[in-house]
Amino acid sequence: MTAGLLVLSPGTADAASPNIVISQVYGGGGNSGAQYRNDYIELYNRGTATVSLAGWSVQYASSTGSSWSKTNLSGSIDPGEYFLIQHGSGGNSGAALPTPDATGSVNLSATKGKVALKTDQTVLTCSTGCTTQSGVRDFLGYGSGTNSYEGAGPAPTLSNTTAALRAGAGATDTDDNASDFTAAAPTPRNSSYGGGDGCSGTCIRTIQAAKHISPLNGQSVSGVPGIVTAKSTTGFWFQDPNPDNDPATSEGMFVYTGGAPQVNVGHSVTVSGTVSEYRRGGSSTDNLTITEIVNPSITTISTGNPLPAPIVVGSDGRVPPSSVIDNLSTGDVETRTSFDPTTQGIDFWESLEGMRVRLDNPKVVGPRNTYGEIPIVPVGSGTMTTRGGIAIQSNDFNPERVLVDDLLVATPTANVGDTLSGAVVGLLDYSFGNYKLQVTGTPTVSSGGITPETTATPSATELAVATFNVENLAPGDPQSKFDTLASQIKNNLKSPDLIAVEEVQDNSGTTDNGVVAADQTWTKLINAITAAGGPTYQYRQIDPVDGQDGGAPGGNIRQGFLFRTDRGLSFVDRPAAGSTTANSVINNNGAPQLRYSPGRIDPANSAFNASRKPLAGEFTWNGQTFFAIANHFNSKGGDDPLFGRWQPPVRSSETQRHQQAAVVNGFVDQILAVQASAKVIVLGDINDFEFSETTNILTGNGSILTSLPATLPAAERYTYVYEGNSQVLDQILLSSSLTGLPYAYDMVHVNSEFAAQVSDHDPQVVRLPF
Repeated sequence: MTAGLLVLSPGTADAASPNIVISQVYGGGGNSGAQYRNDYIELYNRGTATVSLAGWSVQYASSTGSSWSKTNLSGSIDPGEYFLIQHGSGGNSGAALPTPDATGSVNLSATKGKVALKTDQTVLTCSTGCTTQSGVRDFLGYGSGTNSYEGAGPAPTLSNTTAALRAGAGATDTDDNASDFTAAAPTPRNSSYGGGDGCSGTCIRTIQAAKHISPLNGQSVSGVPGIVTAKSTTGFWFQDPNPDNDPATSEGMFVYTGGAPQVNVGHSVTVSGTVSEYRRGGSSTDNLTITEIVNPSITTISTGNPLPAPIVVGSDGRVPPSSVIDNLSTGDVETRTSFDPTTQGIDFWESLEGMRVRLDNPKVVGPRNTYGEIPIVPVGSGTMTTRGGIAIQSNDFNPERVLVDDLLVATPTANVGDTLSGAVVGLLDYSFGNYKLQVTGTPTVSSGGITPETTATPSATELAVATFNVENLAPGDPQSKFDTLASQIKNNLKSPDLIAVEEVQDNSGTTDNGVVAADQTWTKLINAITAAGGPTYQYRQIDPVDGQDGGAPGGNIRQGFLFRTDRGLSFVDRPAAGSTTANSVINNNGAPQLRYSPGRIDPANSAFNASRKPLAGEFTWNGQTFFAIANHFNSKGGDDPLFGRWQPPVRSSETQRHQQAAVVNGFVDQILAVQASAKVIVLGDINDFEFSETTNILTGNGSILTSLPATLPAAERYTYVYEGNSQVLDQILLSSSLTGLPYAYDMVHVNSEFAAQVSDHDPQVVRLPF
């Protein structure tokens, strides 16, 4: 031996190969019913270093023969990559193989035979005992009656439609052909497979493509490989363990079986079936589709495989766009040809559809809802609120949001400001207008520690005015709801002098029986406030026409005023107005007054069809007159979702809100036309943002009224949390004579951020030093 030179023997197949193994053999190429036109032998590098094949060969003999045919090899195989060797054909049936890395002319038996991988090109002459021959690196005997093989027996007998596939996607080598190989649908893989240059055959990424709709939609696919990553009651997700380098194409997808799937997590499978784009809710909905394989035929190759590593979303992985959901579409996002996950939030999440995704210590930005959903964002996202949510702005609806969902496992109770500790892992799904993470393990919640807020107590010279949507309050609700609302009014709002209350239902609640009176609802709330130690409020309202004001059918919701008289506030009663009576402004010697108090503003106007009519009331506070207008504008129901099919989202509901805002603005104009210094407070559930066109119309672009939410820092502007977006829906707006006072304004966060909430809205209060 020469000093310093280590000479290694070539070894034999008796020992597990440290690197190159035979990973597939298929001999039915071109035969009747064959899936591929040529026979092939596939190699795999299960090692950690690149291996040169120069001077190597693959050789074939019949199941009991000693006459071997060889194909010389060249090139190399990188770690974790495949090498495809095309061989002969028995006819013209089947598809062409992926581009082979080497080509031979040997015809392999479709059912049984012997294949040897040698580190030299010397032809074998053995019939039995071939695994111990010099230069044999790996050996496969397949089919019943084959007389040479590794281990206890040969691999299964094959056919024109099955190949011998090594377990673990080619990585398992126990030196036992019978246990290492299964007969399954052929899935030939060449050196491009998973190597960053494309996909061999039909892979998941080929189906998903860099699109919202698969280019193979409606087409049949066969032998799509992947590892089962999770399963539901109607199907399973699987993911390619050998991804390419293109982050725009998802490596995972859902297989719809229609019932409990007969596979388990960790199974390596191939799936044949039809590509389908499933739109939950039907073709007329605004939902995006989920790419699926339906009517599947599933072949299990091996079990117990490790799952593909999840894609990390956040600062340590793929970072979602920070502000843009979609600014490329002008209609149906699914028809646009461009696709950019780096700048478009809707494309970013689509590029991960069906894949395992991980967020580390994500922030909870919305409370767990009744559907088990928890909105989260990666650490470092957006404009966070002062209490740990994420605020919307006119140019940012927070594309980094995703909803943790409970389809596979239960989700815990969580509030805004909490953290889901550690790695949160799940399958990226979509339904009901949102991308969702179907977690595979119940997350652990670390509390952010927020508690319900409390506002300051008004001084003797401050008039406290509030607005509060009490969410479909009816006498049949549990007493606990009344008691909690009473506590919030007394303790958190400090018993304001005047409260505009929205969503008060009639005495029979949602029973649609013609009842419109709500005196029992008002009385039960007032009594609860008194029982909680608060003042005895009075109320004013007008019963609507049955079924004409929208809301829950039969509920006849309306808004009204609660007011207390023990601190100098009085309601100016000018009765005789019914539900269809239009209020007006009278000039009383240069001072405005309402013809009716309370009275509804233009109730016959089409702007208020199936919607609440504004209620105007005249008040005096220690001898000074002011006017309050309680509102509940048209809801956002029916608008397109932020992550929906139509981009930019069509907000059809705002047309009516614009009309309603114009009517209220016009009424305020009538008051100010009589006296420019008149004190006017417009308040209630405006159902629109402080930066919206609705607000612009209502305020006269800021010249008539000032929206108090718009005066707050961006991180403090919210009364409502929807799908993780903290936003303004409720507003208090003041005329100029009031904004000139040193008022104090407070959004009091007691509901919207908490999983346990008595209303989905937060109240707000302004203290005015008259």
